[in-house]
This record gives sequence, C-alpha cells and structure tokens, in this order.
Amino acid sequence: MPFTAANSVKSFPFVKLFVTLTAGIILQWYFHPNIKFTLYLTAFLFCLLICFLFLSEAKRFNLNWLRGCFVLLLFTCAGMLLIWRQNIQNSSSWFGKIYKPGNIVLVTLEEPIVEKANSYKALASVNAVSINNQWHSTKGNILLYFKKDGSIPALHYGSQIVFKKTLQEIQNSGNPAALDYKRYCLFQNITNQVFLSHNDYIISSSTNKNFLKQFLFATRDAALKTMQKNIHSPKELGIAEALLIGYRNDLDKDLVQAYSDTGVVHIIAISGMHIAIIYATLIWFFKFFKSSKLKKIIEPIIILAVIWMFTLIAGAAPSIARASVMFTCILVGKFINKNGNIYNTLAVSAFILLVYNPFNLWDVGFQLSYAAVLSIVIFFKPINNLIYIQNKLLRKLWKLTSVTLAAQIFAVPIVIYHFHQLPLMFLIGNLIAVPLSGFILYAELALFCFSGWHGVAAFIGFTIECCIKFMNDFIQYMDRMSFSVWDGLYISLWQLLILFGFIILVCVWLLYKNKRACILAISFLIAFFILRDINVIQHSQQQKIIVYNVPQHAAIDFIGGNSCCFSGDSLVITNALLRNFNLKLSRVKDRISVNKNVLLPHFDNIILDCNNKKILVLDKTLTTSNPSKISVDVIIIDGNINNSVSELNEIFDCKTYIAASNIAMWKSTQWKKDCEQLHLRFHSVAQSGASVIKM
Repeated sequence: MPFTAANSVKSFPFVKLFVTLTAGIILQWYFHPNIKFTLYLTAFLFCLLICFLFLSEAKRFNLNWLRGCFVLLLFTCAGMLLIWRQNIQNSSSWFGKIYKPGNIVLVTLEEPIVEKANSYKALASVNAVSINNQWHSTKGNILLYFKKDGSIPALHYGSQIVFKKTLQEIQNSGNPAALDYKRYCLFQNITNQVFLSHNDYIISSSTNKNFLKQFLFATRDAALKTMQKNIHSPKELGIAEALLIGYRNDLDKDLVQAYSDTGVVHIIAISGMHIAIIYATLIWFFKFFKSSKLKKIIEPIIILAVIWMFTLIAGAAPSIARASVMFTCILVGKFINKNGNIYNTLAVSAFILLVYNPFNLWDVGFQLSYAAVLSIVIFFKPINNLIYIQNKLLRKLWKLTSVTLAAQIFAVPIVIYHFHQLPLMFLIGNLIAVPLSGFILYAELALFCFSGWHGVAAFIGFTIECCIKFMNDFIQYMDRMSFSVWDGLYISLWQLLILFGFIILVCVWLLYKNKRACILAISFLIAFFILRDINVIQHSQQQKIIVYNVPQHAAIDFIGGNSCCFSGDSLVITNALLRNFNLKLSRVKDRISVNKNVLLPHFDNIILDCNNKKILVLDKTLTTSNPSKISVDVIIIDGNINNSVSELNEIFDCKTYIAASNIAMWKSTQWKKDCEQLHLRFHSVAQSGASVIKM
C-alpha cells in the first residue's frame, strides 16, 4: 500500500508516537541525561498540557500544533524513562549494588542446563545475597558454567543453588569491530558470570518455578523427544528442531554457515515467516465460509488462538513473540477499523514491543523483521505488477519472487551493516527453501499432533527427514558456488542512513515521477561514495599491529595498507569458527583483502622492523644475556616463557610489554606487578582486551 496524495502524517498517529518514543530511547542510551532532569521535564510538559484545558476554544484551536508538539515531547521523555528503568544496573534491587567478593549468593536456574564443549551452561537469577549472615533480596541475572567431571549436574529449571565463589564481571574481547557481548548480555539483565566445580555449590532443597515457563519448557522437551524419536539423521534433526521450536543447540555449524551465505538463514530462526505461513493458511481456510457476523467474530479469535498456541509451543522465543504481536495488531486493526492502514498497524506493534522492552531496538531480528515487512508492504505490488503472467502456477511463482525481492529492498542495507556480506543466491534459495520449509513446518506440527500413533509418526518423521535432507543438499550445493555470497562488505552507520535515504528517494521518484527526489537521490548516492572513498583511502595507508584476544591462542596481525600478515597459532586461521568470530570483523572493517592474507612462518623470538619500529615477538625462554641492552619498542609475549620481567629488562631496552591471550592468568598478574615496580607499561590481552599498536 504505497503512500497516496490523500495520505498524511495525521493518518498515522502511532508512526509519530513510535518515532518520538524511539528518539527518547536513543537519547537516553547514548547521551545519558540525568534522570532527575527527565522527570522534571516530564512533569513540566504535563503541567503545560493541563494549562491548555483552561484556554478558550479559539486559542486551543490555534495552538493545537503546539499541544501536539508537547505530546510528542512527552513520549520522548517516556522513551528516556523506559530505557533507564529497563537497565537493571539502575535498579535499587540489583545485586551488583551490594555484592562484594566473598558474599554468599542464592540463585535460581531460569532454564535447563545446556551442554557446551567444555562445560554446562545455564542462565540464573540472583535471588539473594548474604551479608553479615543476613539475606538481602536482589534482582539480576548471571551466567553459570559448570565444570564437566563425567556426570551431568542434577540441576533443572527452577533449581536453587548457593555458592560463595566470586562473580566475574562480563567483559568484551576488545577485538576491533567485535560483538559488544557485554552490552548484549546487559540487554538481558545479565551482568556477571561464574565457573563452578561440583564442590563449589550446594543444591537447595527448595525450588522457584513459574507455571507458564514450566509449561513452555515441558512442551519444548516433549517436542524435542518426539522429533528425536522419529528423525534419526543428526543434521536433519538439528534443522527440524530449529525450524519448529527455535532450538539451536544441535545445529551443525557448517550447515548454518551455508544457510547464512545463501540468504535463507531465516528459515532456521523462528521468525515472522513461520507466523506468516500459519496466518496466510488460516486466512485462506476461512475464505471457504460465507461472510456473516459470526464469522467476523470467530475468525480473528481462532487465528489469534492458533498463532499464540504455536508461539507457546515454539518456546515463546523473542523473535516469534515479536511476529505474533505484529500479526495480532494487524488482526485487531482489521477487526476494529476496516479502513485501518498497515503502516499504523506496524507502528502500533513496534510501539508495544518497545514499551515492553526498549532494548528490542538494538535487536537485529527486530530491525530486519520490520524492515522486511515494511518493504513488502510498499514494494510488493509495484514489483508484482511489472510482469503479468496468465499461467496460474507461473503467476504464483512470480508472486513468491516478488515478495522475496520486495523484502530485500530495506533489509539488504541492514544485512550488510551487521553481517558484512550479501547473499547473491537468496532469490533461488528462497524460491525453493521457503515453500519447502513451509511444508516441513506443517509436517512437524502434524508429527507433534500424531506422536501417539507410532506408525503414522514414523511415516511423517521419515517424510520430514527426506525433505530436510533435500533442502540441506540444495543449500550446500549453492553455497559451494564461488559467487554464492559477496563477502567482506563494510558500511558505517552514516553510510547506512544515507543508503536508506537514497532508497526512499528513488522509490518516491519512481512511484510519483518526482524530479526533485531524483536529484536528491543522486546527491545521497554521491555522499555515500565520498564517505566510502575517504574510508578506503584512509585504510590503504594504515600501518598497525593487532594482538587479538582469542582465549588460549596467540593471534597477531601485522597490517600494512590492505595487506595482512598473521603470526600465532595456525588453528586460529584454519578453524573457520575461531577466524570468523575473532579476526574476520576486524579485517573487514580495516578493508583487508582476502587474497592478501599471509601466514608468517614460525620463528623463535624474532625481532620485526615495522615502519621503523622494532617489535619483539617472544615465545621461547631466553637463556643468554648481552653485554649491552637491545633496543626494542614493544615486546609481545605469546609463548610459555619462564623469564621474569626484571630478567627481560636486563636484556632489552623496552618500555612496553604485551601478554597475548594464551598466557596464563597468574603469569600476567605477576608480570603486571613487576612492570609497575619498574615503571613499565604492561597490557594483558586476556584481562584488558585486544591491543592495537599504531605504527
């Protein structure tokens, strides 16, 4: 439904409210105005609005625009208050305000434990902290890691444990352009973590369970057991679990990468696609019934019941809950007002989600969901009308193609900004995978319903396994093509905003033949490439060394222009997961050419001359001394050496020491103390994050 001349801002009141609420959220998070100022401003605006009630009708009419501005400012203040309140660190009950190392804490497991490579993991809430033998009630979440000692901890959702081990604050890796993991956890009220051995905690006899969450976990476990019983191939089982209930622990990592590279990863992430399939099917089903007052009442009730029932069965994951709210608003909007517009309905759903949790604004799924839906709403009809096809089957195929193409227009810039790649096979992949995944989804729901009939369940399970295997093979075949993905893309936030402006102006030009919009679009495009060229030129002249924070591994990049030489553990380069998580984003941001990555051969205790700076990479214990000190600018310790700092200081004239992330923590701590005594600079990558040395 593209904008028409009759449309105006007044037609979309919730669009204005959504924008102003979002502005308040952003303002509070990034600029941190004092909360007292926000409260005073809110009270002042309320007083001004009350004053309008005492004005004459003529004056109220003339100043109506001013009252509207005050209302919008009030919603901006509401956004500021919401984000401040949502931040657990601002709560007077947050455990971090009273907790000190050595305190005993009582926590409740908020989910079943999950097995990891070297431990068991669970989310827990801190219920109380013991200070001077008195329990103080608290709020906040932490991550628990349990050591693997041959047996699974006898812990479940709702189990309560008591321990004294010191909580560690969650820290970022510090690697350039890496995920802000600390902020990601904070958005879920998680601020600390702790690693526990079996003798570090005591299991309480009491439990703390929520009935709804207990029901959700029980339903999820029942669905998992049903699928595990009837689907036998591990890869296909992992996809089936992810597709139906969003359970991702059994997914094959290489297979997930293939889905991502081909642009169909949304299939295995519980999302709006699943709700859209169910919604469209139910709408089609009710078309067989004649219109009546009873149908108008029953239809939305049944559709909402089915949508939310599926949401609960799927574990009520945030992404699917978001889609359910969106479609609920669409249904309610249609039921209340026949002439309601989809833009306002989308704004209502986004508004509700931000009021519930303002941190949703930073969720990539939230951004992609609304970008894709808005894009489909605006561009589906124009794209679909470009070609008229008489054949029904081909016309349906073109409609699916039109939907896929339309969804990409607003989603692609966000994908490039966050993931630094562009799947080039998304069209073909979605044409095959979306209908097939829809069929698989229905088959899985049928499997869940007929799980009591062994023969029927076995047949459905076999059918699901065959379909998923075909889909996996097809996706992996496309992923093996050299042109399946355009990788290594980087745009800044300003470039992202300019790109959105360009897209919107091009649309206005094409839809309304507006020449001014065309000129502005060209200006935006020029600005985009100017910023890009400036960034390219700057990085072509860069000279720096990056010592990455890769747990238990040494990883050093020597960067000159767009070329890069790597020194350290070769596993960091050969292991795709380690490389992509720790090095890739930094290299993409620095515009390092993939073809210009060089793995340096291993040299013991080598001194490198980098742009007139001498860098010593020390990975072996030194046993000799020199009559005169060797002058070096930086010493990077990336091996298990036994030399003390004082010994090294006798051999080298150096003021800066850097310990790589493979150095034991106790050694880093000792070296730091020694450096402080000798008035030398020391940086532990494992403790303080990656080190960037500009040449």
